[in-house]
Amino acid sequence: MILCDTHADTLYGRAMWPGHTEFDVTLEKLQKGGVTVQTLALYVGGKSDLSLMAQVFDKMFLALEQIKAEGWRQVFDPRDANEGESAFMLSVEGCDLLQNDLSMIESWRKMGVRMAALTWNHENCVATPAAHGPDKGLKPFGRDAVKEMQRLGIAVDTSHLNVRGFYDLLEMGIVPLASHSCCTALCDHKRNLTDQQLKDLFAAGGYVGVNFYPLFLRSDAKAAIDDVCDHILHMMEMGGEGHIGFGSDFDGIECKPEGLQGPQDFPALLAALKNRGLSDAQIRGIAGENLLHYYDRIDPR
Repeated sequence: MILCDTHADTLYGRAMWPGHTEFDVTLEKLQKGGVTVQTLALYVGGKSDLSLMAQVFDKMFLALEQIKAEGWRQVFDPRDANEGESAFMLSVEGCDLLQNDLSMIESWRKMGVRMAALTWNHENCVATPAAHGPDKGLKPFGRDAVKEMQRLGIAVDTSHLNVRGFYDLLEMGIVPLASHSCCTALCDHKRNLTDQQLKDLFAAGGYVGVNFYPLFLRSDAKAAIDDVCDHILHMMEMGGEGHIGFGSDFDGIECKPEGLQGPQDFPALLAALKNRGLSDAQIRGIAGENLLHYYDRIDPR
């Protein structure tokens, strides 16, 4: 079985706490959980100062070289991963560093970045995050940036983006994904997607990786594996069959659902989905095949 996870903040953790050893995501845990592709985010780090942001990116590049030296294998396309092996793929979380320079997007693509979240929680040269309200759309440079991402086969990631920006993408004909998001209907958080957003995203051919952060899963944040299943099943009711997967947010969240502490626990999540009545084919899709089909749509070979 192909198993993919579209978001983890492990590179940031390794960059900022180099002596720390207890990370959610390790190569051993990925192998134990049967994870084929773990997407690792190059994250802006919550810095509003661009020079500080650039320093964080430099540290993440060093962490990237370190994991390669430890035996982690990088893939430049999820479709190049091999079943039974564990590899990683790169994403960017927050496009602040673009600073109106489209050429950087091609540089990202050459280093293996295959998805890019337009914002984190700061307004930037591209767009406005959900944290700053729903109304401001993509900026003029942002429209150029997402066209360039689409040209290069980089998935445009709407996680953290506000509602107006989300619909700007769809109106432009962009087929985005939400790498680590959940359902507003089950947990009313500004980072989650409304039923209408989910319906429109799935109808456009997009994809959602369900986030494991308890604060996005339940209003009381006391989440367990079944709460992750609830969000997956609700998305399927919104037309998400064939368009849903996992976006754990491991190493970026301070608490996890009971029984889902790291990639080693993915088998328990797959078993829970089986117990909820999903077929083997549906589970294979959610585990990883749906993500591969999404890339077939945005970057045909």
